Amino acid sequence: MTGNVLKPLRMVMRIAQISAAIFFLGATVLAGVSRAQQAQISNDTNTEIAVLPVQGSVYMVVGSGGNITLQVGQEGVLLVDTGNTQLSGKVLAAIRKLSDKPIRIIINTNVDADHVGGNETIGNAGSSVVGAVVGYSAQDIQKGAQILAHENAFNRMNGMTGGKSSWPSAAWPTDPYSTSPKKLYSNEEGVEIIHTPAAHTDGDSIVFFRRSDVVSAGDIFVTTGYPVINLEKGGSIQGIIDGLNRILDLTIAKQDSEGGTYVIPGHGRLSDQFDVLEYRDMVTIIRDRVQDMIKKNKTLEEIRAARPTEDYDARYGTSSGPWTTDMFIEAVYKSLMETK
Repeated sequence: MTGNVLKPLRMVMRIAQISAAIFFLGATVLAGVSRAQQAQISNDTNTEIAVLPVQGSVYMVVGSGGNITLQVGQEGVLLVDTGNTQLSGKVLAAIRKLSDKPIRIIINTNVDADHVGGNETIGNAGSSVVGAVVGYSAQDIQKGAQILAHENAFNRMNGMTGGKSSWPSAAWPTDPYSTSPKKLYSNEEGVEIIHTPAAHTDGDSIVFFRRSDVVSAGDIFVTTGYPVINLEKGGSIQGIIDGLNRILDLTIAKQDSEGGTYVIPGHGRLSDQFDVLEYRDMVTIIRDRVQDMIKKNKTLEEIRAARPTEDYDARYGTSSGPWTTDMFIEAVYKSLMETK
């Protein structure tokens, strides 16, 4: 099929997905708004939380800051990220529309407030199994969900890295991991938690649901803007590209680059392999342009003036909000200069 034919097909698929979410929960899916708009909406207590069935036992919860991935089954509920603090109650209500089983596991993809803000409230509402998985008794159950994250994320939340913690201890990960991938079995499905070093931060994880064939990408992949590279927390442009390539390694398209493995971004709409591929190529091209100008001894201001993102700005750029195009270019420049 030609690219001109694929584009209408992709549009039809997106419309069908969003319609399914609206029918499922009776709420508006907020998948197409910008990062700045999402931050504003997430601070509104009138915000509706929408749930989009993805495939298998996995759902996408939208409206509480960063996207939340939800797996449900007979064993209980597993979440990837918990959204903003102030909307935790609505997230819990959305979960209960799907399942009355205990919330067993929470996985954090990074330490940003819109990804870990609900850890305390949602975690305290759950319970975890501390004894044998098969045939466990009441003595094996303890209050509070198990919270997993990479050890770098754990150290940033508890204050060991970066100074005093701004999070209560109840929000901290209870089970940090260091060896990647971290593997577990939940609701008759193998789940892999994969550390992606020095990407958005130094503690990012992506989560692969092997049976459902869904990847939860965290902020390594977003559809609402250029990737946020948090240099202060160990992020880098090359780490972002490496993380996107890792996602591509996990995904398989079904037909004509469409369907197959679905990818839930940290922010934005439900995606597939082709979306990640286009995004990876965009980020790589911008990196190469900036890198070439650095080799020619161009300054940051000269690189900004050259507008290395110009042909992508209509889709991903912004001059206002928490992450502007200029901030992205500066982060790419500083990241590459550190490598140099």
